[in-house]
Amino acid sequence: MTVSTSRILIVGGGFAGVWAALAAARQRDESGSSLDIVLISKDDQLTIRPRLYQKNPAGLRTPLRATLEPAGVTLICATIDAIDAQERRVTFTKPGGENDAMMFDRLVLATGSETAMPPIEGLAEHGWTVNSHDDALAFDAHLKRIAALPADAGTQSYVIIGAGMTGIEMATELRGRIAEYGGAHRAAAAKILLIERGGEIGPDLGPGPRPVIAEALADADVEVRLNTHLTQVDATGVTLSTGTHIEAKTVIVATGLRASALCAALGQPLDALGRLEVDEMLRVKGLNGVFAAGDVARAYADDEHLALMSCQHAMPMGKCAGHNAARDLCGVDMQPYRQPTYATCIDLGESGAVYTTGWERTIEKTGAEAKALKTQINEQWIYPPTGSRKDVLANAGIAL
Repeated sequence: MTVSTSRILIVGGGFAGVWAALAAARQRDESGSSLDIVLISKDDQLTIRPRLYQKNPAGLRTPLRATLEPAGVTLICATIDAIDAQERRVTFTKPGGENDAMMFDRLVLATGSETAMPPIEGLAEHGWTVNSHDDALAFDAHLKRIAALPADAGTQSYVIIGAGMTGIEMATELRGRIAEYGGAHRAAAAKILLIERGGEIGPDLGPGPRPVIAEALADADVEVRLNTHLTQVDATGVTLSTGTHIEAKTVIVATGLRASALCAALGQPLDALGRLEVDEMLRVKGLNGVFAAGDVARAYADDEHLALMSCQHAMPMGKCAGHNAARDLCGVDMQPYRQPTYATCIDLGESGAVYTTGWERTIEKTGAEAKALKTQINEQWIYPPTGSRKDVLANAGIAL
């Protein structure tokens, strides 16, 4: 392999970005090259996003430097202003307001996703989400404020829009979070309403785990309304497609995700979720030297299934993109992204969890056994490695 002093620039400090940086660093060590690897993130923390439905969101972060510095990756905290893929230049603004720019030889875009806010009147002003650390903190503060108000129809009603994985996990966890600030009596009296536009709970989760989920929602005293959507949201509550108005001061949006708006900065076609088209090496189609990973990439995990917007797919995609960016600079063969194994583990609050395998979602574990696995996934497996250089790079390779 040729020795290089080229730069790999990774934009985004989430799961895909971190693992792209580690994989590139491992490939640099293995090749003996002198690659400059830089990661730009809006701050110096990785948010453990799959846990943001849980209580204490302030503690659901981990320092990026503890992972990146041992690997010899430079971290820059900044907000991206523009990406010029043709000139291979990224401009950004640091926290103090200083504007700067950086050239790259290979770029890995890994800026994640944001809430796909439905175009419902008043929802953006009065709805809450938990898809970012700031949003989760704001929602937690809201729950605390609501608990301090006199109990009435508005303060005791909680409306969740979207019965996908996030909506289900929030619905089954919410009563416990209400109790945290308002006590057991207030939590028991709360009315939790889960609204789904489609005709089934968990429309994207398949029929396999649906009976277990339905039972857990019933046990959690969550009212489910299917084939229903909102037409308006205001400070007093929500209006349903049936014409019914429900007083509620808490409306939670769990209607899915859309890729980061930075995807559009590359000037290439986007899919319906705002993702960039990539080839099997995770190179952005139509651009030279630009890779994409995680929620911003429309990539096939196998011959049939597209990777989902989840850390389960983001981490291996990040590894592959970082690995390939480094190998591309060294002039050696790259490795196609493939992730044929798929599993789903859904937290069901006091009912435990449900764990399925395969895209057909065959149930493997339920109840306490599945809950133990979910806890292990959320609190151990998805956290980035720390320690020595050897420790942080140990699992940063990909199968060849």
